[in-house]
Amino acid sequence: MNFSPFPARQPVRQPWSRDRLVRERALALSNSIDLSTQKCYGSACNSYLSFVRMHDIPVEPTPDTLSFFVVYMSHHISPRSVATYLSGLVSQLEPFFPDVRAARHSRLVKRTMQGCLKMLAKPTSRKRALSRADVDNVLLRYSGAHLHDDLLFLSLFLTGFFALMRLGDLIFPDDRSVRDWRKVIRRSSVSVFADRYEFTLPSHKADHQFEGNRVLVCGQQFSYPSLHHFVEYLRSRDTLFPLASPLWLLSNGSVPTRSFFISRLRAIFAKDVAGQSMRAGGATMMAELGYPPHLIQAAGRWSSEAFRIYVRKSPFFLQALIFASSQASS
Repeated sequence: MNFSPFPARQPVRQPWSRDRLVRERALALSNSIDLSTQKCYGSACNSYLSFVRMHDIPVEPTPDTLSFFVVYMSHHISPRSVATYLSGLVSQLEPFFPDVRAARHSRLVKRTMQGCLKMLAKPTSRKRALSRADVDNVLLRYSGAHLHDDLLFLSLFLTGFFALMRLGDLIFPDDRSVRDWRKVIRRSSVSVFADRYEFTLPSHKADHQFEGNRVLVCGQQFSYPSLHHFVEYLRSRDTLFPLASPLWLLSNGSVPTRSFFISRLRAIFAKDVAGQSMRAGGATMMAELGYPPHLIQAAGRWSSEAFRIYVRKSPFFLQALIFASSQASS
């Protein structure tokens, strides 16, 4: 039956069986969230099931049950983590209990969560942002480096700092079960120019449409030889693994892991520096140089809400923005 008054050409498509429709839908649903998020949500669901079992409470997630779960877990882990657990419960239990989302957002659960945050939450200890002096320190330490893994670490470090990248976008997590090859940056996506290098980031945390982003690394603009060190790494990589697909490779042919990068970072800096320090440091440097917030947000691929939260919670970055604004006005 055609309800349109205008004839339309439709390609010939074969019908699917119901089994295939169910299977393909299940595959789509399983890929709607990251592997790491799925694992976190599974842990939340296991905690909830253990809670109702040990307290002899029906498993159905009512507002009353969820509020008890919030109180109990907030005395064992950070209340902020409990809020994440609730999101995981909704994702895991909604197919079996359709009213779980309404229960999670009920006034009783929200007020209980708010009270636990007020009573039990502790200040967040944030890693410090790297400064340009820290970048100089890394460059000095690796000056004259010729070993492949040294070239790899230096190029990863400079790329993360000047492209405002999350460490997870550059390396593999240590947990093999949550590694996703679809997120690996490809060597074929790289372009090298006289003043910069570029590559395609297949997917990242804020890319909800899975369109990918073109990342530009312009360390030369800030008088840092990021291009030189990247070309040195690329030459070594293409000599060792000319046919391999991933851009970032260790000397043994594997994708670098978080433990590889953090161990190198720990050899230079104290424990107040971590992977996110590169992204925060690059953003702070741009703010100090007078770049407007919307350009920093675009360069760091932040969503609008995430960027506002970052500005509010990062005192050094906020100070840099205020200082740069006052300098411009004067």
